[in-house]
Amino acid sequence: MSHQSEAILENNLIKQLRGLEYASVNIPDGEALVSNLQSQLELFNETTFTAKEFDAIINHLAKGNVFEKAKTLRDRFQLNKEDGTSFYVRFFNAEDNSKNLFQVTNQISLEGSYKNRFDVTLLVNGLPLVQIELKRSGLEIKEAFNQINRYQLHSFWSNHGLFQYVQLFVISNGVNTKYLANNKLQSVKQTFFWADANNKNVTELTEFTAAFLNPTHLGKMVAHYIVINETHKVMMVLRPYQYFATEAIIHQVKNSNENAYIWHTTGSGKTLTSFKASQIVMELPAVYKVVFVVDRKDLDFQTMNEFNAFKKDSVDVTDNTQSLVRQLTDNTKLVLTTIQKLNNAVSERFAGKIEALRHRKIVFIFDECHRSQFGETHDRITKFFDKSQLIGFTGTPIFAENASKNDLGKRTTKDLFGNCLHKYVITDAIHDENVLRFGIEYVGKYKNKSKAFIDIEVEDIDKQEVLDSEKRINKIVDYIIAYHNQKTFSRDYSALLAVSSISNVIQYYDLFQQKKAAGEHDLRIATVFTYGTNEDSDEAQDFLPEDEVDFDVMAEPITSYQGKHTRDKLESYIGDYNNMFGTSYSTKDSESFQKYAQNISKRLKDREKENFNNEKDRLDIVIVVNMMLTGFDAKKVNTLYVDKNLKQHGLIQAFSRTNRILGQKSQGNILSFRNLKKATDDAITLFSNKDAIEVVTMPDYEKIAEKFDEALKGLREIAPTYQSVNELESEEAEAQFVQAFRKLMRAMNVLQSYTDFDWEDLLIDEQEFEDYKSKYLDLYEKVKRDNEKQKTSILDDIDFELELIHRDQINVAYMLKLLAQLKGSKTESAAAVQRKAIIDLLGGDIQLRSKRELIQKFIDENMPHIKDGESIEDEFEKFWQDQKVLALGKLCEDEHLDKAQFKALIDAYIYSGREPIKDEVFQCLDNRPSILQARVIGDRIIAKMKEFVEIFVKGMMA
Repeated sequence: MSHQSEAILENNLIKQLRGLEYASVNIPDGEALVSNLQSQLELFNETTFTAKEFDAIINHLAKGNVFEKAKTLRDRFQLNKEDGTSFYVRFFNAEDNSKNLFQVTNQISLEGSYKNRFDVTLLVNGLPLVQIELKRSGLEIKEAFNQINRYQLHSFWSNHGLFQYVQLFVISNGVNTKYLANNKLQSVKQTFFWADANNKNVTELTEFTAAFLNPTHLGKMVAHYIVINETHKVMMVLRPYQYFATEAIIHQVKNSNENAYIWHTTGSGKTLTSFKASQIVMELPAVYKVVFVVDRKDLDFQTMNEFNAFKKDSVDVTDNTQSLVRQLTDNTKLVLTTIQKLNNAVSERFAGKIEALRHRKIVFIFDECHRSQFGETHDRITKFFDKSQLIGFTGTPIFAENASKNDLGKRTTKDLFGNCLHKYVITDAIHDENVLRFGIEYVGKYKNKSKAFIDIEVEDIDKQEVLDSEKRINKIVDYIIAYHNQKTFSRDYSALLAVSSISNVIQYYDLFQQKKAAGEHDLRIATVFTYGTNEDSDEAQDFLPEDEVDFDVMAEPITSYQGKHTRDKLESYIGDYNNMFGTSYSTKDSESFQKYAQNISKRLKDREKENFNNEKDRLDIVIVVNMMLTGFDAKKVNTLYVDKNLKQHGLIQAFSRTNRILGQKSQGNILSFRNLKKATDDAITLFSNKDAIEVVTMPDYEKIAEKFDEALKGLREIAPTYQSVNELESEEAEAQFVQAFRKLMRAMNVLQSYTDFDWEDLLIDEQEFEDYKSKYLDLYEKVKRDNEKQKTSILDDIDFELELIHRDQINVAYMLKLLAQLKGSKTESAAAVQRKAIIDLLGGDIQLRSKRELIQKFIDENMPHIKDGESIEDEFEKFWQDQKVLALGKLCEDEHLDKAQFKALIDAYIYSGREPIKDEVFQCLDNRPSILQARVIGDRIIAKMKEFVEIFVKGMMA
């Protein structure tokens, strides 16, 4: 079957866009782009600009990076015209899209570090706002994505940086089409299919163009549905279900006073959707105010930070009911508060102060409305604000099947909020790869070090004394210690341990600490609990309660504990935490305890940041009863250990702490020490359907092992042995090998997260797998070298997915331990085996490969002169510093750099992670290069600087 060529795809697309009333324009290069921009801006602004005036506009547009330019696009520029008048130049009309001018062009060439030619460009008012990259059918869509990343690096900044105004990229191979926001640090995980209102994906380029790229829709996306995130300094674009939910809310508020709710599964980005809905609804003429309601104090702060990231200073926390009343009565359009403060505000004490609002249209948006709305508060709010309109968001609605009774009877989400406006359930999210599946293991037996099976009483045990017995809990703690590294990829991720009661928390925590003191593990454990679960009660909550009063202390700071014993224990546990992390929290006042809980939450969330210090700040396991099992999001949590009975929405909420997408994380791991199989199946069926169980949960270990065998067979057809990779005759064959081994690594990544994993079950041993991996990394380095020499290769666009290569924590301390073992080898053959193990390790680890040559040099030239293993650390440190000084000296000599100045520049880069700009590099040179040579020389020196840091700094911290 012949594949449709890229040229045919491009021509058909342009023809379709013309039919959608895009004006076709021929723009071959940067000069024509600037000339077209002037004529379009003059038409759009209904004026003309002199050459000097247009220069001022171009200089204004050239300032800043992609993020700052996104703001410039939406702003106006005050131009001082030559006739002495002042004129406000607009670049985009967000209020009335029909005033914007849409054009299409193709094959624009720009010269930057390299010459690049772009496929299809959509211009709005002369500025390139959408860039479409096409690949012929049959090729991976990822190749178009990788091409965009190259363009950003090589040429988007050239020609006044006009291509940095691109807001959206579209990538397509004709049959698969995705869109993404323009960001520097982007991942293919941030590319989305468009869909219709029923979540049916629109994948074909022709259908996508009709639905998404028509000027009306595209104008609306750019105007309202791209969010400029202030915290991370990136643009975010809404996914289709977020767009349709927001549009449905706007329609509901404009055309009705009826309440309604949105059912979007946990982890699908409800906060962004609700923020966007709040932001648009508050501008509607009929709406007096929007009040966004959360049901716990920690979510108050969390939501404030997220809202203010989406738009600076958009909300302020209401510290107390008084400040809420003030915000309700002043001109604040968007108010963020907790359900408890809102309840107080409508009480007799404050009602007089807000009486004037009684008949105003106020829209209340309730986050997590499955929890916060089942007490009397709901009735009080609706009775007081007689023109109020309530919109709820939930990932797990309350149906008749999972409703709990209170004084007002059993009430469902529909009873309280009316109809569901938009639905996006867990199966939709997994299908779209917006959340991960759950890998669930029910642990009944495990092997200890002597390979004997240990029983953990799991099956249908219901006797509390068996569940709480020290013997059973001791086995579970041993199990977690044995498998935690495997589950969290050598502690690259964190875990939660959910238990039934506070007394269980105390049992678990004390056991972990005893075993730590005995040297059985070095895991960093913390716990957070409150008065909210009654330690003495037979009715201890074993599932998440629905009523806000019982939920947990994070609603408001209350420090009454059920017993002095509990309080003292918690105080000592917080003391352990303070010693671990240099903090000073306490239960002695509510604010300090509140900050302790927030610090745990922040510590887990911050792990996903690039500059997070894993060695110093990592927390491995948090033991909880109910807290953090709902409403808490941290992408670096991938495992939940469960020793409590969960059901219905409580189960889905708790499991969903683990399944946020990040890098090559393959699933959310659930290790259950109770038999929750039926409860899990029932919960998945309730919140999607009975056919969903296979979609939501990972297959058994045996099924994944079969997939691995299949992938291995495919690899051996291309390269029967690892040595045969050297004999691959063409780049096409090398590309096939890369794709085949990548497939094998993906299967291995999933396999290794199962506790049943054993190399003996596989048709390849660990050494051979590592040998293949070395060849894979050799090809990756070859591509890197070719790029530096400006050679193009078909391997350029293949994603090597290096995140798949998980390793034990290998740093200088680990290397030195191995070197000491080498020194201590009793025989030559033992030394040879140890030396080979070290060299293999250097070849298989991404970070250590760059250091391989130097470490080998140390082994060959320095080790023979070292008398014993104990002095290796000092000798290696001295060797490393000497080599570092020599390398820096050579770099500075080769490039004519001032050594002191350049070293200061490197130190600043190591400290901040910010790449220096070329002017900073040129200040270190003896002579500033000519304009023609500047970019090439600047790029070369920065590349050498990064290589220096990669070799001598990264991964070398003890």
